[in-house]
Amino acid sequence: MNAALDGFGQKHLGGVNPMPTNESLPPLNVPARLIPVPSSISPEAQSMLALGTISSPEFPPLEDHEAWRTMRSESEEVVLSYLTSRFPEEGIDVTKMEVEGVGVFAITPPDVDPDDPRIYFDIHGGGLTMGGGDCGRAMGTLIALNVGMHLWEVDYRMPPDDPYPASLDDCLAVYRALLRDHRADEIIVGGASAGGNLATALILRARDEGLPLPAAAVLLSPEVDLTESGDSFQTNLGVDTVLTRSLMPANLLYAGGHDLSDPYVSPLFGDFARGFPPALISSGTRDLFLSNAVRLHRALRSAGISAELHVLEAAPHGGFMFETEEDQALDAEIRSFIDEHCPRQ
Repeated sequence: MNAALDGFGQKHLGGVNPMPTNESLPPLNVPARLIPVPSSISPEAQSMLALGTISSPEFPPLEDHEAWRTMRSESEEVVLSYLTSRFPEEGIDVTKMEVEGVGVFAITPPDVDPDDPRIYFDIHGGGLTMGGGDCGRAMGTLIALNVGMHLWEVDYRMPPDDPYPASLDDCLAVYRALLRDHRADEIIVGGASAGGNLATALILRARDEGLPLPAAAVLLSPEVDLTESGDSFQTNLGVDTVLTRSLMPANLLYAGGHDLSDPYVSPLFGDFARGFPPALISSGTRDLFLSNAVRLHRALRSAGISAELHVLEAAPHGGFMFETEEDQALDAEIRSFIDEHCPRQ
């Protein structure tokens, strides 16, 4: 869902190496080569890959906050136009409200039983710097349709005006509010890309503050390592047609001077042995964030946490823009996962 939001380029800033490597060891020299569209995926997915890379602007300098605001506005306009043109909201009930001072869209798709107590708490993506407002509402609407549940979409604060921990604080405040009206086992916490970062960090922080954990977590191509230390940040660079470059400038803007390896900033480095709900994690073989998904799955399994990993053949970041049989198969897996861990009582 958040592929288009996160698919923007950047300019390496301040001498920062966006993808840390072990410089004491010799690198592998890979010759330039052409990567064909594979025949192993559906015709619709092939057509998506054949479009090539998404054209993206460079990130502004970190200190140019007005340029960041402009980039956010322009990117959100593009994504909103795409989503609303393909996934109209007719028949879907959307209510905008304020919860603990935080904006929330309460979304109910058609044919959902109004008495069903279960709720999907979704956290939108967008590189931790964009995707809010009507854009977040549209993304939440698509998720609600896919999972067939009542849904709350949190419109959290973002940098440059509100760096970490503002976004996470907002998500936690809304989660606390949900717990006043819902049992924890009636709540699914989900997020794609940057939303996967915040969803994972939210669960860690809720646990550390003594709150009950949700029934399960759905983490789609989660951006859980802002240090960008995983192997796929190198091996899929230039292969992912959506995330075409490092997001390090956005990571630094979001962190606001905090350590990128802090578990609430990069939740991959959290202590999952202290508790975490069952999780479904997804990625694609061409996804720049593939290592995030693989490493998070392994960290959860090593801590004894039930976790599923679904990797789509040839998929870039965010999959194939929601409309292929591959995307539909993943949606079916997500619904099955939710039914298993959060069944209707």
